[in-house]
Amino acid sequence: MVRANFERDLQELHNELIEMGGFVESAIEDSIEAFKAHDTELCRKIIENDKIVDTMEKRIEAKCLWLIAREQPVASDLRQITTALKMTTDIERIGDHASDIAELILRVPDKNAFSDSGHIPQMAAAAIQMVHDAVTAYVDSDLELAGRMKKADDVVDDYFNVIKQELVQIFATQPEHLDHAVDLLLIAKYLERIGDHAVNICEWVQFSQTGAHKNTPIF
Repeated sequence: MVRANFERDLQELHNELIEMGGFVESAIEDSIEAFKAHDTELCRKIIENDKIVDTMEKRIEAKCLWLIAREQPVASDLRQITTALKMTTDIERIGDHASDIAELILRVPDKNAFSDSGHIPQMAAAAIQMVHDAVTAYVDSDLELAGRMKKADDVVDDYFNVIKQELVQIFATQPEHLDHAVDLLLIAKYLERIGDHAVNICEWVQFSQTGAHKNTPIF
């Protein structure tokens, strides 16, 4: 009976983490839709919904700590709880970056300001796919999918480098558009960080299955 209750608690934790991941995935998708359409109403919704993400993070963290303190889990059970505790931080950061992008869009009054945004839509699509795949890897315990994440991150990083070069040209030839170029660079940087957090999530998925993590001894 005790074990059954513990397994039920672990499943609830698993479900809450999936819910949080899906919520944040939708947030970053919405932020890019808002970027393309300069949708200020959607931006405000994203920013407001970030409070929900913060609440989810606190609830999951509290449940993880409660399970560790009450059950004193060992081996695979402890790995699952540790994974949830670590992943929730990266998921929350992705939500923060969706909100950051929305705030940047709101401060630009010109609806056409982002019409010539270079490779940012492609970079955004790649970053969104990374978040989706990271959540899927966790849901399905898919080590193969998790292992492909670093290669996907290289694609996002390549886009970031291309965008930086595009913006350097704007800095040099169109100084009157400097503020606009800086905003675009910040959006690209947030997308690059989203990719990094997706990689982190997949590293914790691997840890949950194997016990191995680059920053953690095997247990």
